[in-house]
Amino acid sequence: MRAGAVGRALVRLLRRGRSWAACERGSFTAELAAGLPALMLLLVAGLTAVNAVGTRVGCVDAAREAALAAARGESGEVAGQRYAPDGAEVSVTVAGDRVTATVRAPVRTFGALLPRLSVSGQADRGRAGATASVRRAAAAAGPAGPAPGAW
Repeated sequence: MRAGAVGRALVRLLRRGRSWAACERGSFTAELAAGLPALMLLLVAGLTAVNAVGTRVGCVDAAREAALAAARGESGEVAGQRYAPDGAEVSVTVAGDRVTATVRAPVRTFGALLPRLSVSGQADRGRAGATASVRRAAAAAGPAGPAPGAW
């Protein structure tokens, strides 16, 4: 549209007694009605992501405590449940001189129709008794490292 045509359209509107702003009445409401659902969806997704990160940190902390307790010879599941988020599952496995604890917890989503999420945390530790026996064996074998001048 050329500048002259815009000016003529404005003059016609003003002659009828209506201002340019009167023609734009209701446009904000229409734009808000179109954009507000998208804004709310972004807000729900952001809050769910923050909640998932917080739950993951709790799972990692609980797994670390469970692995440490199991390495000391205590019940790792009990220690993990003490620190785990609500509804979490704690599992501790011992393989040789290594203890592995895994904590899996559901994430509460902000919206009933959103899919269910779950996060997990894992921690590994060396067993206390196994570490002490390795130290004793190393001390009995003598100094470790290459012979002097081997480099």
